[in-house]
Amino acid sequence: MTDANFTQLTESQIDEIAERAAEKAVAKLTEQVYREVGKNVVQKFVYVVGASSIALFLWLQSKGLIK
Repeated sequence: MTDANFTQLTESQIDEIAERAAEKAVAKLTEQVYREVGKNVVQKFVYVVGASSIALFLWLQSKGLIK
């Protein structure tokens, strides 16, 4: 391809392209951070539910309600 096939971009067009690219990059990064935070919250919730279930089972067993 030769240079004749491409049009020259103006400074404002270059700035607009760069701004759009930056906005998309920030949006992707933000989405990834939210996904990781959500994943960590769910893991901790499952851990707490599991630990609570075991504690409840052991407590009920110590009271003689479960044999």
